[in-house]
Amino acid sequence: MKFFVDTADVDAIAELNALGMVDGVTTNPSLIMKSGRDILEVTKEICEMVDGPVSAEVVATEADDMIAEGRKLAKIADNIAVKVPLTWAGLKACKTLSDEGNMVNVTLCFSANQALLAAKAGATFISPFIGRLDDLNLDGLDLIEDIRTIYDNYDFETQILAASIRTANHMSEVAKIGADVATAPPSVIKNMANHVLTDKGLDAFLQDWAKTGQKIL
Repeated sequence: MKFFVDTADVDAIAELNALGMVDGVTTNPSLIMKSGRDILEVTKEICEMVDGPVSAEVVATEADDMIAEGRKLAKIADNIAVKVPLTWAGLKACKTLSDEGNMVNVTLCFSANQALLAAKAGATFISPFIGRLDDLNLDGLDLIEDIRTIYDNYDFETQILAASIRTANHMSEVAKIGADVATAPPSVIKNMANHVLTDKGLDAFLQDWAKTGQKIL
């Protein structure tokens, strides 16, 4: 499973990228706002840092305007994936932009039907939002599983990009289901390394080592 980092924080991206943990990056207007930087400037910097796809989101709501914004964003770098919402207008934009050879990430997916439409429209990625479904007492993981089944039934090439990931457990669960990509905040990816028994075992080893009075360096 590929790891995308869901942030516009270039320092956080650089740290994870140095460890080989970054296969791509996803951004959105809210993340750009948190960065406090110009969208074109920060997106270009991120594209230069990573080799994989960098999702940059349109903010228009009408298809023609989405297409115009998408074309402008796509000019930033060759690894831009234009991000459009899963609305009827967004699907129209997806079809046009993908037909022009652009990667397109269709976001804010909350149903298998929506995912099926996005695949038919030529989406490179579909972004089902796990955490926001969980907030409504629905199981977001069920949606990932349903989309995986549908896409496999018909050999759709659209990649499932599990989004709105809140916990390290989400990461392992979507990997077991077979998501192609998971995008998560840097904190969630780093938390995947944590386990109470690891900490406990390391503490025991260090206490025993201290008793030997030895040094390696």
